[in-house]
Amino acid sequence: MAPVESVLRKPFGGPQAAEPDPLYRTAPHNIEAEQALLGAILINNEAYDRVSDFLDTKHFFEPIHQQIYDTAGQLIRNGKRANPVTLKTFFPENFAINGLTVSQYLARLAAEATTIINAVDYGETVYNLSIRRDLIQIGTDVVNQAFDSPVDFPPKEQIEAAERQLFELAEKGRSETGFQTFSKALTASVDMAAAAYQRDGHLSGLATGLKDLDSKMGGLQKSDLIVLAGRPGMGKTSLATNIAFNVAKAWNGEYRADGHFETKNGGVVAFFSLEMSSEQLATRIIAEQAEISSSKIRRGDIQQSQFETLVDKMREIQNLPLLIDDTGGISIAQLVARARRLKRQRGLDLIVIDYIQLLSGSSKRSSENRVQEITEITTKLKALAKELQVPVIALSQLSRQVESREDKRPQLSDLRESGSIEQDADVVMFVYREEYYLAGKEPRPGTTEFETWKTDMEKVHGTAEVIIGKQRHGPTGPVQLAFEAEYTRFGDLAQDRYLPERME
Repeated sequence: MAPVESVLRKPFGGPQAAEPDPLYRTAPHNIEAEQALLGAILINNEAYDRVSDFLDTKHFFEPIHQQIYDTAGQLIRNGKRANPVTLKTFFPENFAINGLTVSQYLARLAAEATTIINAVDYGETVYNLSIRRDLIQIGTDVVNQAFDSPVDFPPKEQIEAAERQLFELAEKGRSETGFQTFSKALTASVDMAAAAYQRDGHLSGLATGLKDLDSKMGGLQKSDLIVLAGRPGMGKTSLATNIAFNVAKAWNGEYRADGHFETKNGGVVAFFSLEMSSEQLATRIIAEQAEISSSKIRRGDIQQSQFETLVDKMREIQNLPLLIDDTGGISIAQLVARARRLKRQRGLDLIVIDYIQLLSGSSKRSSENRVQEITEITTKLKALAKELQVPVIALSQLSRQVESREDKRPQLSDLRESGSIEQDADVVMFVYREEYYLAGKEPRPGTTEFETWKTDMEKVHGTAEVIIGKQRHGPTGPVQLAFEAEYTRFGDLAQDRYLPERME
């Protein structure tokens, strides 16, 4: 290893460095904190265990300190002692450190250290200053790119790239250790139970507005990735829209001291509609609420009274916290950046994505292989749910093999690119409507088969099943729902035992 000149500012009480030029600012650092931490590690290797969970080699400002910390860490992890005697053998004898040999410098580090009690404090100081240097670097890159970017490079992409870097830094910018006491975990569990007891419907998660589904799932749980799948025509987009609207409609909250809203019930919903435009989505919602066919609304085939009903319903729901992003061909990186921004600016309680297969990966390598691309997408969606602490409902297509079976009820193996989707999802639900398939099998009227078909159609008319194929924290199985095709509306199915008695 070649001799390295150190840039230490004040080694062990030595003379102060010359006053810096006011036009030149040195990046934030604290050489004394780095020295104190390394000294503590050299006299007691337990200090390394206290900081190694959050402190990495790159967080040190001084290059020689990076090498000392890295070498000491390797020795400790291999079960060996890290002290001035064992460390010096890994550095060449002519290694110069501001006039000191490496042996002298390591000995001074250990000699000046008195205790390991403050090791974590020193480590956090080193870490936080490193984060500030990273912020400066990101800011510098933003400025340079804005000056030098090519003409065909849209500023929007630069903004999203900068946001991604900042949020990645924010996610990593935590010095807390990974473990927590069981007592703390129990407290969080009791808090969740208390919130469920106080919330409408006594649910631990967000209420979907569909009682039987909520009963089966306990609501939409924070940090869950919920995959809602179905074949075309089953109504998966309608169900997702219904749930999103119900959550937004139930929203109420209050201002916190920092100026942000705190949700008490319901939630702020982000709906990423990659297939339909925001206008089409809004038309579906207003049609459902006004109980007017969306096809009639599009054709203008409505009466004056119906139009007045539309206007009244629009006034009722226009201020709901339901935000729609209908950008086509959005990448998973863009979706994540926009969700983070919304969480920071307005708050966010539920994300709906229609649908997974229309998202694109963020790397060229993943886009070359569709399975790898879907794996990247589902992995990042699950990570986003955990990071923002919100449920994410992601719609998914099913493969055509469903149509080749006699029993058309979907199952987990029917998911497209099912490996990663099934693995990353906390909940997998399928939408199934027997009525849809029976309608395509209508026999010739007047035959025995027709009467049987008619009876079967009457049994399933206006009904749907949501089949829970996977649920990490609850039961699986079907949930019966009502479905009004004209208004694309799902609702609770009235059970026979709850219907009023018939008068003969």
